[in-house]
Amino acid sequence: MNKPSNIQTSLTQKASVPILLVSVFIIAICGILYELLISSISSYFLGSSVLHFSLTIGLFLSFMGLGAYLSKFIPDKHLLDRFIMIEVWLGIIGGASGALLYVSYAITENYYLIAFLLLGSIGTLVGIEIPILTRIIRGYFNLKDTLAQVLSFDYLGALIASILFPLFLLPYLGLTRTSFFIGLLNLSVGIFNMLVFKKQLVRFKRKLTFTLLITALYIIGFFSAFTISGYFEQFLYQDDIVFTKQSRYQRLVVTQWKNDTRLYIDGNLQFSSVDEYRYHEPLVHIPLALAKKPESVLFLGAGDGLAIREILKHPHIQQIHVVDLDPEMTKLGKSHPVFKRLNQSAFYNPKVKVFNQDAFKFVEKDAKQLYSLIIIDLPDPNDINVGKLYTREFYSLVKRRLAKDGAMVTQSTSPFFARKAFWCVNQTLQSVFPAVVPYTVNVPSFGQWGFNIALSYPLAPQGKQFSKEGMANYLNRQLFDEHPHLKGKLRYLTPAVLNSFMYFDKDMTRLPTEVNTLNTQKLVQYYEEGWRNYNR
Repeated sequence: MNKPSNIQTSLTQKASVPILLVSVFIIAICGILYELLISSISSYFLGSSVLHFSLTIGLFLSFMGLGAYLSKFIPDKHLLDRFIMIEVWLGIIGGASGALLYVSYAITENYYLIAFLLLGSIGTLVGIEIPILTRIIRGYFNLKDTLAQVLSFDYLGALIASILFPLFLLPYLGLTRTSFFIGLLNLSVGIFNMLVFKKQLVRFKRKLTFTLLITALYIIGFFSAFTISGYFEQFLYQDDIVFTKQSRYQRLVVTQWKNDTRLYIDGNLQFSSVDEYRYHEPLVHIPLALAKKPESVLFLGAGDGLAIREILKHPHIQQIHVVDLDPEMTKLGKSHPVFKRLNQSAFYNPKVKVFNQDAFKFVEKDAKQLYSLIIIDLPDPNDINVGKLYTREFYSLVKRRLAKDGAMVTQSTSPFFARKAFWCVNQTLQSVFPAVVPYTVNVPSFGQWGFNIALSYPLAPQGKQFSKEGMANYLNRQLFDEHPHLKGKLRYLTPAVLNSFMYFDKDMTRLPTEVNTLNTQKLVQYYEEGWRNYNR
């Protein structure tokens, strides 16, 4: 067996090899966690999760390759010292990465530069570590066995990390605290190895003292993480932050200034209490006017409860099902005092039943339960995870859950800011439903916004089509004549206002688009192109 003497002097006990293999395992966990952390923070601040996860993984692996190449220039002398100090510096840089990214986005315009430098330094150090450990352990095993053991522990660590991050770390610790936690893992590996191999290390006491001081500082950072992230997160919003929550799926932020309460999901505005009724009244009441004999309603999204408040203005509705993936969102809508006031305690109505499930799976699983009205109030299609809920395949499933005289509506982003995206939703619905009605409203907090109604029945006799004036008149009759109980309950909708919804200005009129499918996800591309030049 080949045992280079210069390595053997660094590792005198073969029994210590398992300690180094455990170190490989933890290193692998930390490396993947740093990738996931930086990708998630970038997606939170800048959207386009596919882009940022792809860039992060690609750059990280490239820098690992660079580190592996550079490792060949490191001499065999004092390899344990070098390995331990690399681990310490990984903890220092990686542990601070979350806070640094918050700072760079909040108060500088160099986010991508900082993210690139962090990926470069962390990836390179991780790339150096594995070859060094392989060289150390090879002192007691042949190359074949050494590689097998090191890579096995490395890949197993990657698996554990991919489970830990979405299921435990992100929902329970949040982004900044997770960053400090990973850094502390690296520092702990460094300290443990220092203590085990202290007789072989140069300047052991100096190294240990330095590492313990950094560890103490990062423990303080771990417990102060919410204060740190909250301080810099406040720079991202004009108003005071009164509530934050990182769930398994998204970051919820509520701000308040005087009588204006706003909800943000992953940094994107969902509503302002000052004008939310201008969004929710058209979303709910107009499609309801086209649903014949509406008694059962399905909401996909709408976890804030504001749209539910509107549907409860119709006493003939007997059943309301709300499907929202995130239990933290529906909990906020149900229990937060401001939300309870805004939605008039809608979740406590006995007609309302909440399902915290994926919308796609919900409409797919049981086609026996039909609904007279389906209201889809989901976030904008800024990544493929949400984009799948705007596809032909999804709308085909929705159609199966719609009663034969039923109607569905979906928010469809802005026909002004994301013109092609809006008409892509319309075109996709037309590929599934016999009748589709687009309309647009002005919500000061959002600007010009758009919706699309789809019907399970033909709206006009075959060969005929409603004019814009005819459509507006028909909707007015169906809404205000057939639902007199709405009188005095609406703050925005009137016959005159409804007439204006049918008209699209010249710069918002139809553009040719492809149908959005699970395979193509063209809508996400249209959406990103449309919003690219606008500061949301």
